[in-house]
Amino acid sequence: MSDVTTTDLYEVTMALSYLREGMRDPATFSLFVRDLPPGRGFLVAAGLEPALDFLADCRVEREDVEEFADVLRRPVRDLEPLLGLAFEGEVRAVPEGRAVFAGEPLLEVTAPLPQAQLVETYLLNQVCHQTVVASKAARCVLAAAGRDVVDFSLRRTHGPWAGFQAARLGALTGFAGTSNIAAATALGIPASGTMAHSYIEAFPGEEEAFRAFARCHPGPVTFLVDTYDTVAGVRVAARVLRDLGRGPGCAIRLDSGDLDALSRRARAVLDAAGAADVRIIASGGLDEYQVDRLVRSGAPIDVYAVGTRVGVAADAPYLDAAYKLVEYAGRPVMKLSAAKVTAPGRKQVFRRAGRPDVIALWREEPPEAAWPLLRTVMRGGRRTGPPDRWQDARERLRADLAGLPGPALRIEDPEPVGPVTSRAVRELAATVREDLESRFRRESAVGPNGTTASGSALGPR
Repeated sequence: MSDVTTTDLYEVTMALSYLREGMRDPATFSLFVRDLPPGRGFLVAAGLEPALDFLADCRVEREDVEEFADVLRRPVRDLEPLLGLAFEGEVRAVPEGRAVFAGEPLLEVTAPLPQAQLVETYLLNQVCHQTVVASKAARCVLAAAGRDVVDFSLRRTHGPWAGFQAARLGALTGFAGTSNIAAATALGIPASGTMAHSYIEAFPGEEEAFRAFARCHPGPVTFLVDTYDTVAGVRVAARVLRDLGRGPGCAIRLDSGDLDALSRRARAVLDAAGAADVRIIASGGLDEYQVDRLVRSGAPIDVYAVGTRVGVAADAPYLDAAYKLVEYAGRPVMKLSAAKVTAPGRKQVFRRAGRPDVIALWREEPPEAAWPLLRTVMRGGRRTGPPDRWQDARERLRADLAGLPGPALRIEDPEPVGPVTSRAVRELAATVREDLESRFRRESAVGPNGTTASGSALGPR
């Protein structure tokens, strides 16, 4: 199965109908988030790079047509108009790592209508999942206030590929490392790991386990100290490290219990044993909320390992995102459904230092001291430049967060900074709405026999 079949059935049925109707004019779809999830003051744009990889290789092959026909229970010849359909359009998008807000297009696709329609599901899948995980990961880095954060999420993510994405997004947002070997190897992320409780339990006691581990690993080691009695485990770890002459780079890990109180007791034991340079790592169901409380309480924790809650963005695991048609064949279009009204026309988002972003039409001149967020990253179905690196995205995010007001960065009860719309966007929306409503009024006045409500025939226009 190719990636082009990783889609919703209605994308295929719509694309097929467009082709049969000869509707191949350029269409622009805008992908945006309607509302920020609860507890979020900003989002981090992510998922663009794998989305572009998909678009660059997107082509309907014979086996795809056969699969479409099979699920629709129709002859293959009925689906053959889709054969050879490839993405040949343009993508303008916010680069990964940018802080973004509700209502702002994260990307806009302009391509012949069947092409632009067929890719909707895959684009939403990539951008939504990765943006929501990156946004939570960025909040963990903020909560840690300069302390290292590492990714331990692989075992609890929704599949291996989601774990790979979580590791990449952690690095993109400022994590110091990941336990995921595949991601570390493929992406150049520092690998990080300790030991499990099962390792300790396999030996007669903690000291035997620690010494065996140290014999196997000559470099800095991290001992898991809470298998039985945490404070006693810290004392054993300190003794073993002292006996072996290990110090700088070594650590102990706390994985359960009252991490604040235990970290303080562990620090006192280590310092008294002459192991002041041994760090304390904390893990065990942590996310930005617990990290924030521990940091603000002054807990002497040096590294926070976050996993389950971050890898699945547990408190806000989805985005209310949409991929909506905003222009077809040069005609701006919009949706008028209650609570889901869309703005017509192709867009640009302008960023202004210290002021809200401006959502504008794509050919508008920027406001004073503003710069565009959406860049043309694909033209004619091909990238306009080399793939972006997670390191570059991390620098963009660092700069963007430094420019956001403090309330938007708060872990508890953040206050997002919503964008404003330009006058041209508002005027275009009002014009398109009036045109649509006028048409609805005319159509509703036509009776079943083609006459108006007054009884006169509705002639041609």
